[in-house]
Amino acid sequence: MRKSVSIGAFLAAFGLGIAGLGAGAGHVAASAQQKPDTMEVKVDNFTFGPAELTVKVGTTITWTNRDDIPHTVVSTDKVFKSKVLDTDEKFSFTFSAPGTFPYFCSIHPKMTGKVVVQ
Repeated sequence: MRKSVSIGAFLAAFGLGIAGLGAGAGHVAASAQQKPDTMEVKVDNFTFGPAELTVKVGTTITWTNRDDIPHTVVSTDKVFKSKVLDTDEKFSFTFSAPGTFPYFCSIHPKMTGKVVVQ
């Protein structure tokens, strides 16, 4: 009789251990499915801020025009190009390859920025 109680206690503990492993495995799977990286650049007062970003491959950058006048975001090597962005409009681009990507505003060419993708 004493032995069956020990086995029962053992089986109960073992059963709880399996349940705990299942819960832990679900947590690991959820954290493995994180959202892709994203970064923000503000276009304000005739500047891109930050002017230079270093990101991982797969990162999406969103530029938001906070100025009262229109701007664009144009890659010097023609990798990406936004439409004319009015106040509060956004442009996003996902960087799928490593490299250095300088860009500028085609309306105000002295406005420049750079994205370094590693």
